Amino acid sequence: MKYEEFIGEAQHRLDHPSQAKAVRTSRAVLTTLGERLYPGEASDLAGSLPLELDYYVEHAESGQRFDRNEFISRVAEREESEEVDAFRHIQLVFEIVAKAVPAGEVQDIRTELPEEFEDFFDEVELDLE
Repeated sequence: MKYEEFIGEAQHRLDHPSQAKAVRTSRAVLTTLGERLYPGEASDLAGSLPLELDYYVEHAESGQRFDRNEFISRVAEREESEEVDAFRHIQLVFEIVAKAVPAGEVQDIRTELPEEFEDFFDEVELDLE
């Protein structure tokens, strides 16, 4: 998936009026995910994303241990939204990521994150064939 497709999908799925807001939301989620993943997994994910998006994951301070609520709080702060909106945005960006990267990469992320993060993946459909 190319950058323009990713952001276009984000804009459509998030029902954002502007592309800039879709970019801000995508950046907030991907940066926070990059912070939460171990460095090797963050690099693996970044390598599968479009170049313009891999930066957010690759240059995050990886390996931080924080819980689901802190993840949501960080996304909300970065995208300047309410936490209830941030939760839904996380789910939608994760769904777009699952379309953009190999299914095995998404499985690796799910395995690395604690079980309390599983509801972030509620909208994710993987084709593991």
